[in-house]
Amino acid sequence: MEKNRRGIQSVEIGSALLLELARHVRPIALKDLAKAAGMTAGKAHPYMVSFLKVGFVTQTDAGHYELGPLALQLGLARLQRLDPVKEASQFIEALAEETGQSVAVAVWGNLGPTIVRLEEPIEPLHVNLRTGTVMSLANTATGRLFAAYLPPKVVEKMLQDELARQSVSDGAHPPVTPEAIEAALAETRRHGLSRTLGQPIPGIDALCAPVFDSAGHLVLGLLVMGPAATFDSSWDGKVAVPLRQCALSVSRRIGYQGG
Repeated sequence: MEKNRRGIQSVEIGSALLLELARHVRPIALKDLAKAAGMTAGKAHPYMVSFLKVGFVTQTDAGHYELGPLALQLGLARLQRLDPVKEASQFIEALAEETGQSVAVAVWGNLGPTIVRLEEPIEPLHVNLRTGTVMSLANTATGRLFAAYLPPKVVEKMLQDELARQSVSDGAHPPVTPEAIEAALAETRRHGLSRTLGQPIPGIDALCAPVFDSAGHLVLGLLVMGPAATFDSSWDGKVAVPLRQCALSVSRRIGYQGG
């Protein structure tokens, strides 16, 4: 079906030039733009003239090109229609299948990090986790991710209250200290992932990756968890690598330009 669709080749060629403009932060000369798009300057020039006329690009005094007001208008219109959870939902089934583990999507809610989507592998993980579950800031990979990447003023009071409640050991787990949390948050920022091993559920490990919007703000956490016996919890293992790639793909879908 796709092969039988007839397109307009000139539009496809012109799109290559626009994509290269989008990849360059600063204005770029025509010859450099054309080279990056895999064509000659002579071939690229008529496209740029047309793009100038409609406002897709603008030119500096030096004659260099950059994206124009029409590109901005279309980009903003697209961003306003994006639903991060909906975009992530297109990826998590494949992530669960690739890793063989349970995958969840979490957002920041009124009570803290909240699970809004859950994708189980062929053999579901029997833990008390469902849509609407609020995750601990101190003891879960999801909570630590949000604590690491949200502005401190957003999570500070909630985290302090949680640590105060946990200041006395319950007999099964030692109390969590502020120093331990700070170390965990620093580790999360360093690796770009949060991780818990056998916590808060013994025998269950988890990794959680951030999804950022066009402004670089954290909007989602992608959580992968599974039994410690079959879960690769290493920072660059067979769970972490596809998880990072999935989170970056979702971030790109909602306008994130970082690495």
